[in-house]
Amino acid sequence: MAIKSRKVFRRKRIKQRVRKNVYGTAERPRLSVFKSNKQIYAQIINDMEGHTLVAASSRENEIASSEGNKTNVAKLVGQKVAEKASQAGINHVVFDRNGYLYHGRVKSLAEAAREGGLKF
Repeated sequence: MAIKSRKVFRRKRIKQRVRKNVYGTAERPRLSVFKSNKQIYAQIINDMEGHTLVAASSRENEIASSEGNKTNVAKLVGQKVAEKASQAGINHVVFDRNGYLYHGRVKSLAEAAREGGLKF
């Protein structure tokens, strides 16, 4: 098995392990994080209906034009998703780290979302 496919397979197994316990409802939707090598994305999802309620990413114009490293950009995405969630009336969420370790960009996004008013 190639190294990349091993890494992807490992993260997929971790993701399945996490997702069997983390489920978003209408009262507490799921805050899902996806990161690529360059970008980071956050979505608030109602799994019962299968709808994305709020989304933010590092590709949005005001975030993409900002200066700083990827951790600082992740912090801006967390602030943006918290701002959009409060406008949509969402206060409580379940955090889905999507198989990624809770450090670096994932941690800064989560902490910024907490500072922005989301509770999880």
